[in-house]
Amino acid sequence: MATSFDLTGRVALVTGASSGLGTRFARMLADNRAKVVLAARRVERLQALRDQIVEAGGQATAVPMDVTDIASIRAAVDQAESAVGPIDILVNNSGVSTTQKLVDVRPEDYDFVLNTNTRGAFFVAQEVGRRMIERARTQPGRPARIINVASLAAIKALPLIGIYSMSKAAVAQMTRAMAIEWGRYGINVNAICPGYISTELNEHHWDTDAGRKLISITPRKRLGQPEDLDGLVLLLASERSGFINGSVINVDDGFGL
Repeated sequence: MATSFDLTGRVALVTGASSGLGTRFARMLADNRAKVVLAARRVERLQALRDQIVEAGGQATAVPMDVTDIASIRAAVDQAESAVGPIDILVNNSGVSTTQKLVDVRPEDYDFVLNTNTRGAFFVAQEVGRRMIERARTQPGRPARIINVASLAAIKALPLIGIYSMSKAAVAQMTRAMAIEWGRYGINVNAICPGYISTELNEHHWDTDAGRKLISITPRKRLGQPEDLDGLVLLLASERSGFINGSVINVDDGFGL
C-alpha cells in the first residue's frame, strides 16, 4: 500500500522562514501542497520567498513576526488565520546563537539567546496551541501538529555555545510538557534536533580551521544539508504521525551517539 504525505488543504506556519532551515521547511511544505504562512522579522525576504513559492505553483502568505514581542506574535497569527484559515501545522523554528565561553557571557548575550530560542518559542507555540485547542473543542477530529526545532546541542554539550545549548534543552523539555497537556486535543507536539547542517547562515564557518575541526570529529566527517531534514519534518507534519507525540528526535548522522 502506498503511503501519502500530501498536505493539501493544511495550513502551515513556519517561523524564522526568512533564511536557513526555515526557508527550506517552507519550500518543502509548499511542495507538498500545504498553504504556507511565512513568518519572520525580515519582511522583504519573506516576500521574495513567497513570490518564489507561488511561481513554483505553491501557496504562500508572508506575515511579519518578532518572536520576542508577544503583541507581534498575536498579530501575526491573527493575520495568518484571517488570510488562509486556522493553522494546522506549526514549525516553530526561530533561533539565534552566540559563540563564546560561558565566563564571557554578558546579561545582554544571555537575554538575546533565551528571549528568542526559549521564551519566543514558548509563546509562539502557546498562541497557536490555544487556537488549536479551541478548534478541537468546537470542531473535533482535525489533527494538529507542532514541530519545535531544537538542536543536537539540547542533548549533547558542545563547546562555546553553552547558552544556546541551555535554550534548546528547554525547548526539548517544553515539547514533552506540551505533548502531555495538549495530546488529548489531537495536537501532536514533537521536536527535531538537527546536528551540524550547512546553511547560508553558517556556510562561511565550515571553511575556517574551527569549522574543519568540527567536521573532522563527526562520525562520517561530513555536514548535513537542509534537505536531509525533509523526510522527518514532512512525516511529523502529516496525519501519518498520529502515534508520534512528545518525541525529541536527533537528526545528526550519529554525532549524538
